[in-house]
Amino acid sequence: MTEKSKIISEIESKFIELFHHEPELYQAPGRINLIGEHTDYNDGFVLPAAIDKAIYFGVKKNKVNKLRLFSIDYKESFEISMDELEKTQVHWANYLIGVAVQFNKRGLKPEGIDCVFGGNIPLGAGLSSSAALECGFAVCLNDQFSYKIPNSELILMAQKAEHEFAGVMCGIMDQFASIFGKEGHVMKLDCRSLDYEYFPLTNNEVDVILCDTRVSHSLASSEYNVRRKECEEGVAILKKQYPEVNALRDASPEMLESVRSGMSENVYLRSHYVVHEVVRVNEACEALLKNDFVTFGQRMYATHDGLSKEYLVSCKELDILVEIARKNPDVLGARMMGGGFGGCTINLIRKGCTEPFIQEVLKEYPAQTGINPIIYRVKISDGAGRLI
Repeated sequence: MTEKSKIISEIESKFIELFHHEPELYQAPGRINLIGEHTDYNDGFVLPAAIDKAIYFGVKKNKVNKLRLFSIDYKESFEISMDELEKTQVHWANYLIGVAVQFNKRGLKPEGIDCVFGGNIPLGAGLSSSAALECGFAVCLNDQFSYKIPNSELILMAQKAEHEFAGVMCGIMDQFASIFGKEGHVMKLDCRSLDYEYFPLTNNEVDVILCDTRVSHSLASSEYNVRRKECEEGVAILKKQYPEVNALRDASPEMLESVRSGMSENVYLRSHYVVHEVVRVNEACEALLKNDFVTFGQRMYATHDGLSKEYLVSCKELDILVEIARKNPDVLGARMMGGGFGGCTINLIRKGCTEPFIQEVLKEYPAQTGINPIIYRVKISDGAGRLI
């Protein structure tokens, strides 16, 4: 029995035990982001993909006008009236309540719903388990109550739930990748217009390996909001000289240099990273069209250097993992992924050369940090939906 099958079986059994009827099943994947980090809330471009690690949901309408939840991972139940949905002290429940509230705000007023959920997206690894939870539950409610809200709207509703109920002012990328993922493809998403296009990156060409530092320096959420403010300061300074600049995405490297003297060092460095990261995403997509994974990987390394030295969201452990990768000629590119201060590196490796790299990491990383890393092999997969 596969890991996925075990999770689904446990969800079904628990659902029947708690609610005495059969659930309908849904899934929503986590995501990786090949390149384009911290550009989403700057209206830039990102290059994410959904992966074969997901949150699975057993769901069914009930007749008691309550939201009745059970988390497999936390082994905890939660219940609230659909007429009294509000933020609670139960952190994990807030993500689902927040989604239900978005339906209420549209005047749709979902009736009672039962939900048991669990998954295999590693927590704290930067694979967007929160977006998968939000998007998956939005898909569940939309389908259960036949609302027919387009996926593009569900994404925005899930993002709003994160803003209002989790307190993280995230961009749109995580939710977008969880819903619009396509097997064997990455997507270039324009975070301003939400236009997107797919680029093939099949599981037959390269391996994608994630190396989990197993550290979390608990700065990611607070520093995320600080970085966002610093970027806004950069835009305000640029706009005085270049009125067409509404986000860092609109600024060229030359524009930035021309106003550098009016910026604090922090604001300049954050802005410099984002402006150049937007350029790198476009260059990386051009490389994919040519099947040029060497150039693509070089851009990944450049992204990590910017995140570490300019955006200051890396940490010693992430930097060590990237340096281990950089010494291996079969690792085409590597970088930290996600909010930062821990979590995973993403590594693009020549097909068939994965095992020696994994062994290097398992040896070198503990020798330098005293921590045993976790290695995740991931495949690029489809987005959220109902399980048939």
